[in-house]
Amino acid sequence: MPYFDAASAAPLHPVARQALLAALDEGWADPARLYREGRRARLLLDAARQAAAEAVGCRPDELVFTPSGTRAVHSGVSGALAGRRRAGDRLVVSAVEHSSVLHAGEAHAAAGGTVTEVPVDRTGAVDPEVFAAALGVGAAVGSGGTPGGGAALACLQSANHEVGTEQPVAEVAEACRAAGVPLLVDAAQSLGWGPAPEGWSLLTASAHKWGGPAGVGLLAVRKGVRFAPQGPSDERESGRAPGFENLPAIVAAAASLRAVRAEAAAEGARLRALVDRIRTRVPELVPDVEVVGDPVRRLPHLVTFSCLYVDGETLLSELDREGFSVSSGSSCTSSTLTPSHVLRAMGVLSEGNVRVSLPTGTTEADVDRFLTVLPGVVATVRDRLGAGGTAPETTGEVLVDALGKRCPIPVIELAKVIGSVPVGGTVTVLADDEAARLDIPAWCEMRGQEYVGDSPSPRGGRAYVIRRTS
Repeated sequence: MPYFDAASAAPLHPVARQALLAALDEGWADPARLYREGRRARLLLDAARQAAAEAVGCRPDELVFTPSGTRAVHSGVSGALAGRRRAGDRLVVSAVEHSSVLHAGEAHAAAGGTVTEVPVDRTGAVDPEVFAAALGVGAAVGSGGTPGGGAALACLQSANHEVGTEQPVAEVAEACRAAGVPLLVDAAQSLGWGPAPEGWSLLTASAHKWGGPAGVGLLAVRKGVRFAPQGPSDERESGRAPGFENLPAIVAAAASLRAVRAEAAAEGARLRALVDRIRTRVPELVPDVEVVGDPVRRLPHLVTFSCLYVDGETLLSELDREGFSVSSGSSCTSSTLTPSHVLRAMGVLSEGNVRVSLPTGTTEADVDRFLTVLPGVVATVRDRLGAGGTAPETTGEVLVDALGKRCPIPVIELAKVIGSVPVGGTVTVLADDEAARLDIPAWCEMRGQEYVGDSPSPRGGRAYVIRRTS
């Protein structure tokens, strides 16, 4: 039963399991105590910190362990903003950051701060020059409508969690250095494959992304960065992560990080070849598919593609029935029925979205079977939704009423009627599904039709106008 969702949580590495079991016997005492059991626990904690710091590329006293990667992000963002409140109140982030970073930004805005969101291109990468411009004073408007002050902190992920695109961290770090703004790098997805590029001021990560146990995060803060921990604090972990350390999990996290990094070069090259095979073969095997993310500058184990005319939830369920565990950024699999903020920021198709992230040890046979199963599953889902039909030709404009219909029905209805209007004619689609704002323009780009625009509809939702060009 192939598990293809390592970007969400990688299976526990064998080294992590061994270290966890050993630490449960040896590391249960309080590492702050001076008696024998406490000293033994302290030695384990210090060794784990040393190993993690080596993998990150920092000093041991710059790194603390947190209860999760999300907590590391929130602590890093709030602490850096508080420490630099005299420099300004602006937080600069990319539009495709992990939700933990965006939620931290929302909390900052709710407290009266300002947030500048830097757009990305269709591969999901920021432009370093655009990011550098966003660091300038007055580039944002605060929650009360007042101009934002100087930038206090910038955040940029090392690689995107949904499409795998690696960000130009080194170039952005240089821009931040020139502007005197610290850069927080969320390295959750990439740290198991190698250290973050030089130039970061703060770094966060999460152990369950590289095969460590859940419930362990890393927060590294370079010496010299102004930092004021927020919230409850105590004497543990430099006051940045209060509470009794989960020492067995910390030991397992550090041991597995060292192990996966030792394997990264060989395993990364092997998985990259398998992902290249998926990137190449899926568009050949399945009609109307868009592979998204940078084809070169990307994580070695992750590939994302979107299938037209497919209900994402049904597609994932059918793949699960066939034994494949995959993830999706499609609105069709979301309780909010809104497309992934990453796909939306990229301006790419969201319907029928599939993220495949291969864990260590994935075999060529696993990938070949996935490629064998996928075309039939997509075809079955499309047939079930009635995709593929066409409407009779007409000489006038066509109105498609898709109000109350969810992804991917508005696009399916559009595809059925576009051939019925003459070249130069238009189709207007009425839809109130949030995903239509993304999927209809993306469909037009994929099919070579002209997206004229959209406007509010008197009947509710929005009216999307498409002109047939071929």
